[in-house]
Amino acid sequence: MTDAPLKTTPLNAAHRALGARMVGFGGYDMPVQYEGVLAEHRWTREHAGLFDVSHMGQCKITGNDAIAQFERFVPGDYQALKAGKQKYSLLLNAQGGIIDDLMAGKPDHDGLFVVVNAGNKDEDFAFWQANLSGDAKLTVLDDRALIAIQGPEAAEVMVAHEPVLAEFGFMDTARLMLFGVDCYVSRSGYTGEDGYEISVPAADAERVWNLLLEDGRVKPIGLGARDSLRLEAGLPLHGHDIDPTTSPVEAALTFTLSKSRKEAANFNGAERVLKELADGPSRVRVGLHVKEGAPAREGADIADSDGTVIGKVTSGGPSPSLGKNIAMGYVPPSHAALGRAMQVIVRGKAAAAEVVAMPFVAQRYHRKPKA
Repeated sequence: MTDAPLKTTPLNAAHRALGARMVGFGGYDMPVQYEGVLAEHRWTREHAGLFDVSHMGQCKITGNDAIAQFERFVPGDYQALKAGKQKYSLLLNAQGGIIDDLMAGKPDHDGLFVVVNAGNKDEDFAFWQANLSGDAKLTVLDDRALIAIQGPEAAEVMVAHEPVLAEFGFMDTARLMLFGVDCYVSRSGYTGEDGYEISVPAADAERVWNLLLEDGRVKPIGLGARDSLRLEAGLPLHGHDIDPTTSPVEAALTFTLSKSRKEAANFNGAERVLKELADGPSRVRVGLHVKEGAPAREGADIADSDGTVIGKVTSGGPSPSLGKNIAMGYVPPSHAALGRAMQVIVRGKAAAAEVVAMPFVAQRYHRKPKA
């Protein structure tokens, strides 16, 4: 525990002016809700939700050696990544555990633009400062805010401000003048919906935030709905569903392992990761439908049909979109088959559960048709 005062984002005053209920998260004073988690969740699924994610860490890694150095610690192929693209990846320790998950891309011709999690950013930046070599240089962009707009009407809202954004597909990224200022923009997000993430100079954040809220299709959304949205989308939360003990194979994130990188086996923790790919891990992340009773929250035991405890829930709660309780957790691969009958132990009582596919709610990213 720490008594350090909470940090604030450049939008703190704007949240308070809107009557947000504020909580501490990742060391920051953040809005957990405005009008209510359920209403905000549904608004984002039906219209466009606006999120302050300025607590996240933003940085550039530049230099002739930037990508080669970055690839020492992530299993994705960034050498082959085209300009104007970004991809999700994992910062791995020497044991193949996930120090953090991140987005890294090439919005301009100046190395990589990287976004990491709020609670890990100081550790991540220190890790890179200590381990990057050659002429690779880390520049922390602590003078920028990060705003996400998510939902089926998000694209229409943004295209009204900048028509070129209509041409973006999922994971496209660019550095461009937007709202009259220098921005990094990507078509991505953490809700399973179509949308954009916009890095803006901190001094302009409140103006951009308020300008977007002038559109009747847009409402501010707090951390509560952000969590329920990402859970429905089957997206892991670092420090809960993944952590430095978890491998990409255990976490069911093998799509982050590029073929060329697996063949070269030249990234942190490759020995463990490749062994688990070949022989199977001891546990694996699965989705669960909790069929009765209260939601199974983080830390609840998962048991097999005979009542033997075999795993733990790492995230769980009600799904507003499905009208039922869902969860993610880790079980042995022998119990991970879809349809497998399970139990979760909630407040000392066993409740029926079933292994189901993730995402729980279909992702609606905007993918351009292949040429």
